[in-house]
Amino acid sequence: MTDGFDAIARELPAMVAELEPLAQQWDRISEYPCYMLMLIGPVKVDLIFPGEPYESLPPWRVSAETLEGIDRHFWDWILWLASKRERGQDELVRRELAKMSVHLLRPLGVDRVPGSIEMALESYRSARDEREREFGIEVSRRLEREVLPALRRTRPGRADCG
Repeated sequence: MTDGFDAIARELPAMVAELEPLAQQWDRISEYPCYMLMLIGPVKVDLIFPGEPYESLPPWRVSAETLEGIDRHFWDWILWLASKRERGQDELVRRELAKMSVHLLRPLGVDRVPGSIEMALESYRSARDEREREFGIEVSRRLEREVLPALRRTRPGRADCG
């Protein structure tokens, strides 16, 4: 537990600003508050506050206003999954892809649970592009450009992610 968690939670974006994060957000579906940062590299940093009260959010509702947040969430999650795959945690990756399907991919219109990180990438990018056309908006590709090379490095010889 942290004394003054609510105040810290409000101040976190300003506290990490000098790190110039590519993305920052509260994890929507963890068991405890977790502030997630993605830095150039890409580097994923999770600030975890176990013991603090937290209620997970339901699956994303897709709209022009939420598509950017969905994009941040996807690239953070997929980078984390790649690190788990690299450690041989294939069962965890499989469970998390199923969870990603429920919380992020299915709301975007992807009906099938991806069987691999590469399938999740393909499904997500296609569905995101379709929603962009539908809403007449474009989400920045900065996170995608940062994360894709790291995914290629985690599995040499695997299918191209980009």
